[in-house]
Amino acid sequence: MNDTPARLLRLLSLLQTPREWPGSELAERLNVTDRTVRRDIDRLRELGYPVEATMGAAGGYRLVAGSALPPLLVEDDEAVAIAVGLRVAAGYAVAGIEESSVRALTKLEQVLPAKLRRRVRVLGTALALPADTGPLVDPEVLTALAAAVTNRERVRFAYRDGGGAESRRQAEPVGLVPARHRWYLVGYDVDRDDWRIYRVDRIERPQPTAARFPPRELPAADPAAYVAGRRTDWGTPTFRLSVTIHAAARRIAGRLGDEPGEVIAIDENTCRLDTLRDDSPEWLAHRLIALGADFDVHEPPELIRQLRAVSARIERAVGPEAQRAN
Repeated sequence: MNDTPARLLRLLSLLQTPREWPGSELAERLNVTDRTVRRDIDRLRELGYPVEATMGAAGGYRLVAGSALPPLLVEDDEAVAIAVGLRVAAGYAVAGIEESSVRALTKLEQVLPAKLRRRVRVLGTALALPADTGPLVDPEVLTALAAAVTNRERVRFAYRDGGGAESRRQAEPVGLVPARHRWYLVGYDVDRDDWRIYRVDRIERPQPTAARFPPRELPAADPAAYVAGRRTDWGTPTFRLSVTIHAAARRIAGRLGDEPGEVIAIDENTCRLDTLRDDSPEWLAHRLIALGADFDVHEPPELIRQLRAVSARIERAVGPEAQRAN
């Protein structure tokens, strides 16, 4: 292989396989000399790839973990698997990685060949998660909006309100915010001459306009703070959630209470969650059960009814016939 860049890419692809490669085998694979392999290894190290060499008859080269993440090469099937995983994480606003998953998905889908992009869409459509994880978001809508935010580009889209009525919007998007396992777009509505918060699961057919816009002063520190301060604009009913949980607050914080201070320690083994929420009772019921701790629900009544319904289903599942089978 006389083309040095192509040879380096092939060498990097081989080294990313989790094994140790003897220099002679690399030379044979690349159809070069051992000396050329050593020079190419040095070039990869200069580019930031941590290649480790071991001496002796059984020695060789292998790629190890370094202090920074260098660019990776992936095969077609690996790229599809990564993209599908990112689409799931982005579409369901997985706690902790929502924004990162959208950024990564936007970068990856931008360079995916058309045939791989089609495979990603087919697989992503075939996957289904429990309906109680929240409203579904089309990853293609997310990536289109993320690109518009990054490019500071006006975008047009159809938007459905809480009653299902559709309107056309033109906005200058400044940020995507994940909150309460939902996605929100913060942008300046050009036609209404004011800032707006849009629920992304209600956005359809976003179309970038190629029109750049100058930055405007958002009436908050950042898009996330704006969303947090305008909860009445989210378009979903809120209720007070009050639950006593028989577990240490440190075990619960972050698993159910999303904001600082929502989980209040009563003693070493008990805490209380007392906050306004807009989650569905079904989702909250499953989240409480998944905590693996006893709890007492004080309100809302909708959550109490949902837990009774879940309890009845479990009772039927482990009823007399199931007990006899055991």
